[in-house]
Amino acid sequence: MIIQSLLDTDLYKFTMMQVVLHQFPGAQVEYKFRCRNPGVQLAPLAEEIREEIRGLCQLGFTEPELDYLRSMRFIKSDFIDFLGLFRLNEKYITVTPLDSGEIDIAIRGPWLHTILFEIPVLAIVNEVYFRNSHPAPELAEGRARLKNKIAQLQGEGLRDLKIADYGTRRRFSREWHREVLGELGQRLGTGPGGQFAGTSNVLYAMELGYTPLGTMAHEYLQACQALGPRLRDSQVFGFESWAKEYRGDLGIALSDVYGMNAFLRDFDMFFCKLFDGARHDSGDPFSWGERMIAHYASNRVDPRTKTLIFSDGLTIPRTIELYRQFRGRCQLAFGIGTNLTNDLGYEPLQIVIKMVRCNGQPVAKLSDTPSKNMCDDERYLAYLRQVFEIPQPA
Repeated sequence: MIIQSLLDTDLYKFTMMQVVLHQFPGAQVEYKFRCRNPGVQLAPLAEEIREEIRGLCQLGFTEPELDYLRSMRFIKSDFIDFLGLFRLNEKYITVTPLDSGEIDIAIRGPWLHTILFEIPVLAIVNEVYFRNSHPAPELAEGRARLKNKIAQLQGEGLRDLKIADYGTRRRFSREWHREVLGELGQRLGTGPGGQFAGTSNVLYAMELGYTPLGTMAHEYLQACQALGPRLRDSQVFGFESWAKEYRGDLGIALSDVYGMNAFLRDFDMFFCKLFDGARHDSGDPFSWGERMIAHYASNRVDPRTKTLIFSDGLTIPRTIELYRQFRGRCQLAFGIGTNLTNDLGYEPLQIVIKMVRCNGQPVAKLSDTPSKNMCDDERYLAYLRQVFEIPQPA
């Protein structure tokens, strides 16, 4: 089976899941799958994908895995007790081949019991697709590309540049992901003097002794549109609910659910001081970084004490450009996904699973990259733009 452990997912799934357990245990949600690559035929693979999902739903957490999660300072004992009983349930997910050759994947059910589907299901779709389309992969090409990336990162003046792996969902395969992580840790070094900061993948962090990384994802702030007292205050409600759970820990705020203008309106002096930093995931990263630094300064916060995390489709050259522009002006972190874990010379799949409803209500994000928006209700999107004063895209 492709997924052999429920820890083979991103850390932020667990950090969000703990908030759901404690604050929104009754929330009902719906997620939808999308492949952004035109012409990719996934329908013939539907049964193979279903079989892998059946295997995923047989998994439970082992005692060593629970002990590892328990060792994290921000994970609470009652959440570990819940995970000890947890299984993903196949009744909440459907995989349907379409006449177009695409597939429809829908996840519907309690948020608490469906939140862990997204990352492993995307990893399954990727690996099933690539093992069918490229059964004898050019691993030598992948290794050469990885070696070149590492050499670029070891260039002059880049000693303090640190990267992290965010590539679980779009990896070429489980085994390739592990090989990449092993090389990065060995060649770049870990710990205070190394350039490899860690990985979002909890299983490999545990097995390889790396730092697990992650805080919140878009689905959390999207769900708050339905769970908060008022739509206009949903972003503030989301940040306050996060702070209530973690009391200053895991303090990186996601900035692009409603676009940068709306984020800066809501991310006031209180949040500037309370949160450790913010994460970029759409729009121009150079403009975003400049605006964040100016925003901190205008709120009487020294930007050099705050962390800016860049994670939107990064390549090594782009990462180096960003590092050179912002080093010394703030703390920096870079999360690289597809370009690390799925760069063997083949076109990677641009696939996502996004929350589209919560408690029967449409939810959406209106990011600074319009192509990343995903909602099945145009009227709701128009209303969201009106409430958050977001202009209609050209």
